[in-house]
Amino acid sequence: MRLTRACAVAVLVACGFATAGAFQKSSAPSKPWPAALQSVSEDSPALSPAAEMQTFFLPPGYHVELVASEPMVEDPILIDWDPNGRMWVIELLGYMQDLPATNERAPVGRISVLQDTNNDGKMDKKTVFLDGLVLPRALKVLDKGVLVGEPPHLWLARDTNGDLKADAKELVCDCFGTELGNVEHNENSLLWAMDNWMHTSEGDTYFRFKDGKMETRRTLSRGQWGATQDDFGHVYRNSNSSALHIDLLSTPYYARNPNLVRTRGSYEFVGDQDELNATFPIRPNRGVNRGYVTGQLRDDGTLATYTGVNSPMVYRGDRLPAELAGNVFIAEPTGNLVSRIIISDDGKSLRGRKAYANAEFLASTDERFRPVYLSSAPDGTIYVVDIYHGIIQQKGFITEYLRDHIVAKKLEAPIHMGRIFRIVHDTTRRDGPPALSSESAARLVTRLGHPNGWWRDTAQRLLIERGDRTVAPALKKLAETAPDPRTRLHALWTLDGLDSLEPAQVIAALDDKSRDVRVNAVRMSERFLAEPNAQVQAAVVKRVDDGDWAVRQQLAASLGSLPSGARETALTSLLERHGNDPVVVDGALSGLRGGEAAVLTNLLANQTAAPARDNAITMLTATLVRGAQEGAVQTILQRAAETTRPDWQRSALLRGAEVALLGAAAPGSPAGRGGRGGAAAGRGGDATAPGGRAGPGGAPAFPREGGAGRAANAGEAAPAGGVGGRGGRGGGAGNLLRLNREPVALSGLAAAGGELGARATALLARIEWPGKPGASAPVPPLTAEEQQRFAAGQTIYQSICLPCHQEDGRGKEAVAPTLVGSAFANGAPSIPVRILLNGKEGSTGLMPPLGQTFSDDQIANVLTYVRRQWGNAAAPVDVQVVKDTRAAVAGRTKPWTNTELAALNR
Repeated sequence: MRLTRACAVAVLVACGFATAGAFQKSSAPSKPWPAALQSVSEDSPALSPAAEMQTFFLPPGYHVELVASEPMVEDPILIDWDPNGRMWVIELLGYMQDLPATNERAPVGRISVLQDTNNDGKMDKKTVFLDGLVLPRALKVLDKGVLVGEPPHLWLARDTNGDLKADAKELVCDCFGTELGNVEHNENSLLWAMDNWMHTSEGDTYFRFKDGKMETRRTLSRGQWGATQDDFGHVYRNSNSSALHIDLLSTPYYARNPNLVRTRGSYEFVGDQDELNATFPIRPNRGVNRGYVTGQLRDDGTLATYTGVNSPMVYRGDRLPAELAGNVFIAEPTGNLVSRIIISDDGKSLRGRKAYANAEFLASTDERFRPVYLSSAPDGTIYVVDIYHGIIQQKGFITEYLRDHIVAKKLEAPIHMGRIFRIVHDTTRRDGPPALSSESAARLVTRLGHPNGWWRDTAQRLLIERGDRTVAPALKKLAETAPDPRTRLHALWTLDGLDSLEPAQVIAALDDKSRDVRVNAVRMSERFLAEPNAQVQAAVVKRVDDGDWAVRQQLAASLGSLPSGARETALTSLLERHGNDPVVVDGALSGLRGGEAAVLTNLLANQTAAPARDNAITMLTATLVRGAQEGAVQTILQRAAETTRPDWQRSALLRGAEVALLGAAAPGSPAGRGGRGGAAAGRGGDATAPGGRAGPGGAPAFPREGGAGRAANAGEAAPAGGVGGRGGRGGGAGNLLRLNREPVALSGLAAAGGELGARATALLARIEWPGKPGASAPVPPLTAEEQQRFAAGQTIYQSICLPCHQEDGRGKEAVAPTLVGSAFANGAPSIPVRILLNGKEGSTGLMPPLGQTFSDDQIANVLTYVRRQWGNAAAPVDVQVVKDTRAAVAGRTKPWTNTELAALNR
């Protein structure tokens, strides 16, 4: 969709120095806003901090103050705060020092502490806490040390003598991303959320300190760079071209059931995609990786849609105008802007809309302004981390188009710059520095009622870390009597984290007047649901009739903690009433592993047609078929063929099988989102996966500007030997189901003809059994050497290819096509080899050239994996084929086109 700009004539922000306080700031705006497209120089020279600030445009009343700049801070990508308000920063000095990425993996990264010793608003003292790091990605300052993510390592570094320098470093785990993962795709974020778990982005592990020890919890990878939470514990993330997603239900729920077809409720897009993904820069942005692709830039050269969006941040401070409270801010370094999104409840979900129709909250005419992190700060304002770097794309993904722009604009130099800004308003009076590290536990309890969310979060975390249960009575009183529901929630979660939560508090909270307290109470009840506590169980089950959508959705996930029997009964009741809500359905299915058949039988017992029952039957069926257990599948197909059964039930059963086997759209799925992989149903593919270095999944140290992070509803594969061997998750080519005997009833239904018979025939084409006429020939097994190549290729795929092509191979919509059944991926081996060597243009995204990045062995390995995964049955790729193809295309500098490859593949 092409978007047009409404022009408003304005020239905003003359830069000067504050007369009060000693920090630089942009002067208050005095001219009309929003600004029209600005004229900019053909060059993009590096500016001083003062000159850069002259390029900023903000709404009336808002302005920017300089907090720190080079040489005090260099290549900053992330900040965190300690309990005393000192700023901790990751400096990524190894990132793209030049186009070849010289010394990218040199141990030059560091963690530094910046202090404002005279409280004038500007940092004046720097201490290097920890250096010698290779591409550090995550940082969380704790009471007893500092967590540092240096993939694959998660370290706990300590300062034992009080000089702010680490003198002890303990390895927490080697499970934080991968050592060889691309800098733009590796695990990041350590968001200590309200539930006392540290949530990550583009990684599959959450962390929690419990009684002085670190616990881990498996989850599904979500987002790309950064994570944030609102006042009620919802976690938000985003990735490259997709502005904002929310976890309506916590993502680890969906890791409970590997047979889920989709994961609605996890990583939900929060608004209308055309509206929310539109961007409105104030300068041309031709230096984007896919600037030549129609629709990426407008005719005037401005960025039309996000391509490097990152670092969502819910503003939870108290020193900016109240209109910003609860708004989500997101950064786009390639568009040189920061956007503002207003979140509201539409009666069915939380929705987002852009705050301004044709403008951004903060925009710059400086091409080197690269906002990569945002923070709702202890002083009540917003901080913006600007890496101030000419190159904002990792070498392995730079297109020829972008490379030429970088060279022409001389963006390779200078390096090792960086700025940190503070956004304030004319009315702002910044809060004083905190001193929470020295406060007593009793005093910290009172801080749970502070108007600034940072203070509340930090007080809760310190109480949990210190483990002082003597404050339990004060917390209980606060949970019962605090007028602010946010305070009641913090008190309850602190009790939960201290293992001091009692059934009485949960039961009372389940009847709280605030729906957000009720939602969280349902979640906290899980610790009692598996116990013989009839009062808690009864109070939770009563919420089936709660009038609020959010309570019902959380109930769907939490009821999975009930013991078997009670669980199936309660979830049947919920699905009978609310099976038309896809989040309720998927939340319920996530906790039903092993109990799906019982609930399906319960729902089929009521033969009265109803949309809620129809949808629930469809998705239960799809999940069971995805599980590929012979008995369950045969029973489903038998029921679908029963002429005594109501036609609406037979149709729902068949539709569930179609979702699982044919990639049909699941009921309640957004348009274009087929299922777990986010791919459009029925979409074909014509590209292959990019190769890469070894290691699973990740996210950018800040956002890469080219491809995309892991898609909405990405998920793990089905069990080996099940649907398609490792079945896909929605959309695209269908999966193959192998049974031990013919589904006689389904064959009979197909032979009977009619509408249901035609659907049965289509399903039978995706089902095989011993002796089936015309069954495909067995796929030759891999040799021992080929199996080693497959395993090595899987590691490469998970490191580099997965974020765009997804774990199920089905690709992220509008970014990467499916590899399942792809004619190019599975064609003559030299075809996908050419694609990896030189890249490929296409209607869906861009496959970057990787011939200069990866060896012949790596290309052969990853293609062997792709051609033998997800039901693909093509021959493995030999290294000699790669060598010969590389020689044949030597000197080619352009990506391949569909037409060229199709001609070669005949």
